[in-house]
Amino acid sequence: MSGETKEIMSIQERLFQLEDKKYADFQAKLTPGIERDRFIGCRVPEVRKLAKAIYKENDYGYFLKELPHKYYDEDMLHGVLLSQFKDYDKCIEEIDTFLPYVDNWAVCDIMAPVIFKKHKKELLEKIYEWSVSEHTYTCRFGLEMLMTHFLDEDFQSEYLELPAKIVSEEYYVNMMIAWFLATALAKQWGSTIPYIEKNVLPKWVHNKTIQKAVESYRITEEQKVYLKSMRIKKETSTLFRSEDVTQ
Repeated sequence: MSGETKEIMSIQERLFQLEDKKYADFQAKLTPGIERDRFIGCRVPEVRKLAKAIYKENDYGYFLKELPHKYYDEDMLHGVLLSQFKDYDKCIEEIDTFLPYVDNWAVCDIMAPVIFKKHKKELLEKIYEWSVSEHTYTCRFGLEMLMTHFLDEDFQSEYLELPAKIVSEEYYVNMMIAWFLATALAKQWGSTIPYIEKNVLPKWVHNKTIQKAVESYRITEEQKVYLKSMRIKKETSTLFRSEDVTQ
């Protein structure tokens, strides 16, 4: 048996030590399109602990290269491992290698590299690249990174144009757009509300954004009432025009 196989089998075996078949059933129901036999049933806190141990051991090189992985839990572990990288360039390189193999929302959303906080300028360039990808989860990841890192002290109103311009048939892209804009309403109400008022979003995204914002504790009751009044029932939304909403 080669050294590569030993390392990969070792990581698989460690994941199987965390197996919970009932939890695997539950995970499978939450992750449409992924076959049940790809789930080991590892709980996320346990995956995080294992990832920390493996990262500390520096014993994961071949594991990252062996794509696609057989198990969903391996993909989750992969995403958590990348989130711990301290070298920004290496982290970006490995993420770009991994993203084409990401096939579900959970693996996409678990990736949260801590090193990104220290490289905002370079990251923004990558976000624009990821967000225009035709691959569902590359696009979703880009938008999520924009939401995570650029809606607070580094916010600029022009960043809202990126998700607002995306027109997609993909449910998990549209859900991310709605999540992004609902979060933007909570954090940057003045800059974001024109996108709702001007009816520039696709109908489904418009209504889902309102729904998610109304569910947020960070939106005031007065704001919720106002948002509810702008739900679209029959009419379709107009095409996006950036000059309609930018200040």
